[in-house]
Amino acid sequence: MTREPDWLSDPKALRALAHSARLAILVQLADEGSATATEVAENAGITPSAASYHLRMLAKYGLVEDAPPRGDGRERLWKVADTPIGVGTHPSDSPDVREAKKSLIALFNKEAQEEAERSWASLDNDTEEWRDARSFSRTRIRVDAQELAQLNEEIKKLLEPYVSRFRSQDEAPSGARIAEAQIKLFPVAKRAAPGLPTEDHGAP
Repeated sequence: MTREPDWLSDPKALRALAHSARLAILVQLADEGSATATEVAENAGITPSAASYHLRMLAKYGLVEDAPPRGDGRERLWKVADTPIGVGTHPSDSPDVREAKKSLIALFNKEAQEEAERSWASLDNDTEEWRDARSFSRTRIRVDAQELAQLNEEIKKLLEPYVSRFRSQDEAPSGARIAEAQIKLFPVAKRAAPGLPTEDHGAP
């Protein structure tokens, strides 16, 4: 059974999340289960004090929470809140909510593109097994709205058993690594006509 996300609609929470360091922190916590401010700081490229601030802001809007202590319990551990988050526009959204959602979705897309580009750039340094397992594809499909929504649900169900947030390293096979599935399902928007080329073909 797929875990239904908690759809964000609070503009303050949306703006709090629309920060590259905070997204990096959330991704790391989802992958590792829990971490301290010092541990997430290096990965996010910020200082431990800045990481503490960002974690407190994420906690303020219910995106992260305290994790069970480890060792002597001196360090404060954080984890992602139990309910997955989702962002999507709705016709009833107020203008400020819609703008906050658009900004966050744009950042999501930017971060996703950068993640894919890093993987592509490291292709030659990986093993043959992992090179062959990669897939970068783009497929045009012909569907109605109901079929597109159904396809989205089927893909979510297929991915559910492998989500790093809910599958620990101990539960995964030996040699398992963090991978990323980027799924974008959307109706194609009409492309603006580029206009006719000039006779000089753009020469100065």
